[in-house]
Amino acid sequence: MHMMADSPVKVNQPGDAPAGPSPDEQKKMEAAYNQMKRKMAISEMGKAIKHKIMVLSGKGGVGKSTVATGLALSLAQQGLKVGLLDIDITGPNVPKMMGLSGRRLNVESGRIHPAQGHLGVKVISMAFLLEDENTPVVWRGPIKLGAIQQFIGDVDWGELDYLIIDFPPGTSDEPLTVAQNLPDIDGMVIVTTPQEVALLDSRKSITFANSLKVDVIGVIENMSGYTIRGKAPSGSEIELAAPGGKTVRVTADEEGHWSGTLDIFKSGGGEKTAEEFGVPFLGKLPFDPGFVRGGDDGVHRIVSEPDGPASQAFAEVVAQIQSKVESGSTGSGLEII
Repeated sequence: MHMMADSPVKVNQPGDAPAGPSPDEQKKMEAAYNQMKRKMAISEMGKAIKHKIMVLSGKGGVGKSTVATGLALSLAQQGLKVGLLDIDITGPNVPKMMGLSGRRLNVESGRIHPAQGHLGVKVISMAFLLEDENTPVVWRGPIKLGAIQQFIGDVDWGELDYLIIDFPPGTSDEPLTVAQNLPDIDGMVIVTTPQEVALLDSRKSITFANSLKVDVIGVIENMSGYTIRGKAPSGSEIELAAPGGKTVRVTADEEGHWSGTLDIFKSGGGEKTAEEFGVPFLGKLPFDPGFVRGGDDGVHRIVSEPDGPASQAFAEVVAQIQSKVESGSTGSGLEII
């Protein structure tokens, strides 16, 4: 009769210490612990930031990031503490506009610290993760959403009066992730232009906001009119050739100054869309070539000309936003399905 060899399985004897968790179990425990810490941090952050505003557009090319940056700077002009979160993975341009190109994430003691841009605005951007700003971001699903959750939960913003969040164009996963993870969002600002194709996509954005149960603070019509200014003898009448074969006639004032506004991309479409869906119209922002130059130079128009027409237009829009969020008079949405 053959005897079996001793089994290699170790049996705990009385007094032996219990076996520890396996490596896989250890990883799961660490992940659960980090997730719990992140949720606690998000809860604390929600208390430290008074107002949180999402900035979206139905399509690209409407100047959404320029508007988001302008809103943050205009608020900062009032002496308010402002943060700007750029999670536009497809084109994180905010650092360029804020003079922060080439910056990398500053991580200390497990917390991400924002960079400081113009007028003291604190900035966090997906661009800070890129080794080369010319490299396209091709993240998908869990990787992309995990990065957003980390940006929300691990950034040490400190106390803020306003956090402006710039999203990719369209109705993608990013707004849903933020809406589900960031508490007490005041609402969504939708940026459009007077062009019909942009207005069609803006309607989708409003419907999308309702499906997320995020209030629509209002619609901003960007690139609304290009104002030309000049000098001529007092009382002179000047004719300006406008798009569509139209003519704009202006008269020089007593000091010889004149100005005329041309509707390059039509006019009034944003206001019409807001009225159609019963959401506030926050105002118009002018078409200004200075925004292009400012974006390239890293100096936003509000910084280079704080008392200029563009800055005044932003101030008027910001006043509308503040009136609505600080009075709690934003609209209501629907349950997430």
